[in-house]
Amino acid sequence: MADNGSSGSNGSSDMLYIFGGLALLVAGAGLIMAHPAIRQTVKANVDRLLPGGIPQNLSGSLSTVVPDFQRYMKIRNM
Repeated sequence: MADNGSSGSNGSSDMLYIFGGLALLVAGAGLIMAHPAIRQTVKANVDRLLPGGIPQNLSGSLSTVVPDFQRYMKIRNM
């Protein structure tokens, strides 16, 4: 194997560590946001920062994205 100066560490193990760390970060944020008091505090701060806040019903946004995605997949398969 070629020595790339990384002292025995290859790129695949580095990517594994990066994605493992991201997974732990997302899981930790989910556990923190599961607490009702923290969720209410974060929601109040987001409402103060963003004029519209967080949309309560995301189905309206998702219903506009799904037809575009289906159309993209049809064009891509051609």
